[in-house]
Amino acid sequence: MKRVLLTGGTGFVGANLARRLLQLGHEVHLLVRPRHTAWRIEGVRADLRLHEIDLADGERLGNLVRRIGPDWVFHLAVHGAYSWQRDLGQMVRTNILGTMNLVGACVATGFEGFVNTGSSSEYGFKDHAPAETEALEPNSYYAVTKSSATFFCRYTAQSRQLRLPTLRLYSIYGPWEEPGRLLPTLVSRGLEGALPPLADPDTARDYVHVDDAVEAYLLAVSRADQPLGGIYNIGSGVQTSLRELVEVARRMLALSVEPAWGAMPARSWDTNVWVADNRRAAEVLGWRPKLTIEEGFRRLVAWFEHEPALHERYRAGHA
Repeated sequence: MKRVLLTGGTGFVGANLARRLLQLGHEVHLLVRPRHTAWRIEGVRADLRLHEIDLADGERLGNLVRRIGPDWVFHLAVHGAYSWQRDLGQMVRTNILGTMNLVGACVATGFEGFVNTGSSSEYGFKDHAPAETEALEPNSYYAVTKSSATFFCRYTAQSRQLRLPTLRLYSIYGPWEEPGRLLPTLVSRGLEGALPPLADPDTARDYVHVDDAVEAYLLAVSRADQPLGGIYNIGSGVQTSLRELVEVARRMLALSVEPAWGAMPARSWDTNVWVADNRRAAEVLGWRPKLTIEEGFRRLVAWFEHEPALHERYRAGHA
C-alpha cells in the first residue's frame, strides 16, 4: 500500500484516478481548493482523506505535505482547461505557482514518484503528430502556463535526480467528465433521441478514454527505469473528426436525427489536425491505449445508464 497525495481529485480525471487508487488498496489524500465541488467523489468520500488548501500558500502547503508524507504524488489541479476559465491570474496562481509550491514541498519531504499533468495544447497548432522533443508553440495563455510548469518539473527532476515525469494529455473522455463537454453531451442528448448543436464536422481530436489515462499515471509513477523528467504524450495516436464521432453516436444510440453542422460557432482552438505521437509512452512506460473510440463510447453510455441520478446535471450542461 502506498500513501498517495492527489491534487485535482474532485475534477474529472482526478476523480477517476482516486477511485482506481482506492480499488488498489492505497491510502489516498486529496488536496482540494476552498469552495471545491465534490459531486464526483460523493460515492467514495468516506474512503478518502480531504485536506482543504490553496496551493499558492507555500508555507501551509509545506506543513501539510510534511504531515502526510506521501510515497506517490499525482498533480492534476489546473485552471484554464475549460473555455469559461479565463482568469489569467488564477491560471498563473494554480498552474505555475501552485505547481512550484507543491513540487518544492514534496522535494523537501521526499517521495518515490511524482507525476505532473501537462497538456497537448503546449504544442500549439501542428499539421502533424508532434513528438515530445518538438519545439512548443503554446496557443493560449493556459498553454503558456502549462508549458512553464512542464519545464519547471523537468528541470527539477534532472537537477535533483528525481522521478518526476509529465504526462501531456490529449482529449480525455469518460465517466464524470465535465457537463457541457462534447462526449457526455452527445450521450446525454442521444439517450433522448437528439443531437446537440455541432461545430464544423472536420474539427478533429485525439480521444483517449479516462481508464487508459489512469493506467498511464500508474505506470509513470511506478516505472523506475525511465529518464529523469520524462515527458509523455498520452493520446491514442488516432485522430477522430467530429463527423466520425457523431456517426459513432448515431450508430450506437440508433439515432435517426440528422446533425446540424455549423450550429455551434467555431472556437479559437478548433483545428482539423490534432493527434498524438505516443511512441515514447509505449517504448518507455509500456503504455498503450486499450479502448477504441467505439469501445470507449459504449462504456460511457453504460455509465450514463448506471447513474440516473446524474442525468439532470448533464442535461443542464453544468456542474
